[in-house]
Amino acid sequence: MARTIRDFKNLFPLARDMRRKLTLHIGPTNSGKTYQAMQKLKNADTGYYLAPLRLLALEGYEELKESGIEVSLITGEEQIVSEDASHISSTIEMVNFDVDVDVCVIDEVQMLDDRDRGWAWANAIIGAPAKEIIMTGSPNAKEAVIALAAYLGEELEIVEFERKNPLTLLNEPTYEKDVEPSTAIIAFSRKDVLKLKQVFSKYFSVSVVYGNLSPEVRREEARRFRAGETQILVATDAIAMGLNMPIKTILFSKAEKFDGVNDRNLLPSEIHQISGRAGRFGLHENGYVGALSGDVLNIIKKNFYKEAKTITIPFKVMANLEHIKLVGSILEEKSLHEILKFFAKNMEFDGPFIATNLDDMLEVSVLVDSYDLDIATKYHLACAPLTLKSPYIIAAYESYLGALEKNMPIPYTAPPLSGSYALTTDELLRAEDMVKEISLYLWLSYRFSDYFVDANRARAARGVLNKFIENSLQQSQLATKCRMCNAPLPPNSPYGICQSCFKKNYAGRGISNKGYRKR
Repeated sequence: MARTIRDFKNLFPLARDMRRKLTLHIGPTNSGKTYQAMQKLKNADTGYYLAPLRLLALEGYEELKESGIEVSLITGEEQIVSEDASHISSTIEMVNFDVDVDVCVIDEVQMLDDRDRGWAWANAIIGAPAKEIIMTGSPNAKEAVIALAAYLGEELEIVEFERKNPLTLLNEPTYEKDVEPSTAIIAFSRKDVLKLKQVFSKYFSVSVVYGNLSPEVRREEARRFRAGETQILVATDAIAMGLNMPIKTILFSKAEKFDGVNDRNLLPSEIHQISGRAGRFGLHENGYVGALSGDVLNIIKKNFYKEAKTITIPFKVMANLEHIKLVGSILEEKSLHEILKFFAKNMEFDGPFIATNLDDMLEVSVLVDSYDLDIATKYHLACAPLTLKSPYIIAAYESYLGALEKNMPIPYTAPPLSGSYALTTDELLRAEDMVKEISLYLWLSYRFSDYFVDANRARAARGVLNKFIENSLQQSQLATKCRMCNAPLPPNSPYGICQSCFKKNYAGRGISNKGYRKR
């Protein structure tokens, strides 16, 4: 077993028994590479579409269905299964390696290089049991896919695509008063998106998209923009994959982002991916890219024409349950945390592979090890979609662990909502966390169906919460709260506390309201 696991490709026997052809569609955004792949998928007798996001899996499902194809949708938290389905649209982590098909489309193949999820693309390319695997992505993935095909000893055809309409970099910054409709303003945090929404709500009707929103809300916000119900879009780089919208101009409000480890300037690949959303073919003859300030524009200019960094080997490999059981038996260890630590530090593979980043899984494993559960249950729980920075989600998760330890059913109880929309950004965040808890509950319900017994009630609550969030986003102003007394702060206040708390706690200590000591 150890030898089989080290030679990673042999973990996928059905794919190894097939004569597969690999096809790579590479090109910039808006070049038609995914469209051509989907046409081939539609013409196949059986097929798979593997998406990087639940939102894209749903769009793939609907596109296939509209073409008269019987199709099932399978994501971590949602399954619409047709017994007559010839095609499946799913998130990439949910690919079934035991069902062979004629064509499998793997979207956004440059995600091979992703720090946390790249393993899923490696697994799919190596193990998807299809006569033809069609990968779509950006040009910087070319060398990596060639290396992977060589390791597999499989035929690879590369088809290169060109952008269908020009993309122009603006020479001067576009200031707030000069922004025009059909523009997307790009920020890199929820906080900044909501601040910019309030700024531009003075001039325009605004849609917003950021990662903490559920796929359903993101989709509705995109629909409003696409339908002309809103004039501009304020978004994070969550729009970089999938969401096709009638954007004429992309304007960056910042040129740096937090990547989970550090604050850093945007990479050329990120600038290309985001910028490419401007000038949608068939809607605008040209696309334009700029920034809201000169400093930001200078960084965008410096990287706009640079080639994206080539993705190189080794590829990241995720610890699966067989790995965990094997290492556990060798070490005679029942602690998932200790097994994962050993795997990350010592596991070696034949071929171009290394163990993926397991930091989040290691952190979760400390929680699950606190409960008397078998190793398979611990492993599945540690793979759950958990937002570690949310105390609300962690509290819910720990309540689930306690119930599973006692073999008790876990009902879903919808938390109360006050009013039909949030009055403050904190209330909005709480509603967003409630939806994330439902996503977690539904994900677990598919793995532990005997215990998570209220999936239908959770789905109904998700609909109510999504409507509450949508209503909230359509308000022109959302207040923030004083971190000391919870009183609403004035719109766009640069301070985290109210004037009353400042006077009460700081004014007598010689500190100005800008946080500097008076000279």
